[in-house]
Amino acid sequence: MTTTGTLVLLGGGTAVGLYLLHQVGHYLARVLEALATVAVVFVAAWFLIKGAYIAAGWMLRHWRTTLTTTGAAAWCWWWGWPSLLLTAAVVAVVLGVWRLVSLPSFDTRAGRHLRSWWQRWTVYALRMPRWLRSCDLTVPDRAGATVIQVNPLRRTATAPRARTRRDQIPRILGVRSGPSWDAVKVRLVPGQTPEDFDAAARTLAVARGVNRCQVRELAPNEVSIDFQRRNLLSGVVAAPDLAAMTGLTGDAVDLDRVVSGATEYGTEWRQSLRGSHTLVGGATGAGKGSLMWAPLMAIAPAIRDRLVRVNGIDPKGMELAYGRRLFHRYAVTSKDALELLDELIDGMEARKREHAGSVRLVPITKDTPLELVEFDEIGALIRYVGDRKTREAITERIALLTTQGRALGYAVRGYVQEPTKETVPVRELFPRRICLRVASKSHVGMVLGDQAYDRGAWANRIGESEPGVGYLFGEGIREPLRIRAAWVPDNAIKALEQFVTTTPDPARPSAPVLPFRPDTDQHAAGGAA
Repeated sequence: MTTTGTLVLLGGGTAVGLYLLHQVGHYLARVLEALATVAVVFVAAWFLIKGAYIAAGWMLRHWRTTLTTTGAAAWCWWWGWPSLLLTAAVVAVVLGVWRLVSLPSFDTRAGRHLRSWWQRWTVYALRMPRWLRSCDLTVPDRAGATVIQVNPLRRTATAPRARTRRDQIPRILGVRSGPSWDAVKVRLVPGQTPEDFDAAARTLAVARGVNRCQVRELAPNEVSIDFQRRNLLSGVVAAPDLAAMTGLTGDAVDLDRVVSGATEYGTEWRQSLRGSHTLVGGATGAGKGSLMWAPLMAIAPAIRDRLVRVNGIDPKGMELAYGRRLFHRYAVTSKDALELLDELIDGMEARKREHAGSVRLVPITKDTPLELVEFDEIGALIRYVGDRKTREAITERIALLTTQGRALGYAVRGYVQEPTKETVPVRELFPRRICLRVASKSHVGMVLGDQAYDRGAWANRIGESEPGVGYLFGEGIREPLRIRAAWVPDNAIKALEQFVTTTPDPARPSAPVLPFRPDTDQHAAGGAA
């Protein structure tokens, strides 16, 4: 074959190959165009469905906002925006008049809902993510998505490249706003625990610009971050009025819900005086006297009718001595205190022998009254008294009363300035704790427990101008409750003394047995609304 023939064959083969490649490329182009069209359709449909799903979920979660926006848009479409503005102005005037005439009913039925909606969308939805980032309460995705690039012409793979992502931020589930508190419910992201938010409560309060922040665990992956906008305990709380109780009989007093002051949520603070023991810690001038006298004012008819007998141990010989006639037994010295406690132990043993096997809880009657022990400055007799045997004997008696007295109608209320374990070795036997103003952060844990400060019980930050303000913890209270005891002036103590020593009207029927309700709430339900 000649050279010319060879070239012709090669040229023809090349032409045929190019033609075939052209046809294959044209076919592949049409296939790729079809695949691209299908991919675009599917991707668009995917994003459309995903967007619709997200929008539907958002509208269902925020149905009030959705209905309001839809209604406003429909109103503007049918009747125009001037009529909408006029109607909104009329509604605003009606709500304003309602608020002026009856603030409690307005806040209960309308105000709190409007305030919650406003706070959520104008404050927390805009600022909460920034606060959480500033307080290190987000989870960064440090690893990200890893992309590995491989060169098919070489055996060595290129280095992996990490694609960064946004931080995972806890999502706001809802906001409830009360007269003084905002409760922001958030869902935690993987890698977080409720304890992380407990530790950041102080920094969250600073970020929000409020005096107090408290974290409550609602579920394993949900917490409520509560911000205190207003301090409802800044004013003095009035003590119960004795004049209003003149006509009451002793059996009308509910010893399970004794009015003692106010809570930080604007509700009455009620506590049980039977079935529990209370330890109150606070520095000098913190208001321990208010914690002592306010409940006694509230149960004055029961004391007068001998359903409650108050026993006082007053090492200082001053605080309880001002109302000396109020007390059935009274002691100042360590010797007298030991005798008083021995009498109480003997009475408790007698009740035990009499009622053993017949009842589980001794009823409160005139024959078996509630024996209430008010122990002012408990550390003075079990820590600082010189006689070691006397100290140990007093400590032993207190331990017996606090461990066995609940079912037998005995209750101990102790008050201490230095709440260390050495000063009050039996402090763990007091299930209810109240911490007033203290000098240091460590004292908060000594009174309320190790985690109380992290949960918002900042008793060391209570001002000297706030006597009677403290934190209540224990007996089913999951989070520290800020309270203020009612202030009882000197003339009210003398009036109480006169009230309980007045002979009751003999024409009144005798007091029946008072029922015992162990499931009674220890404080009025408030919570951040």
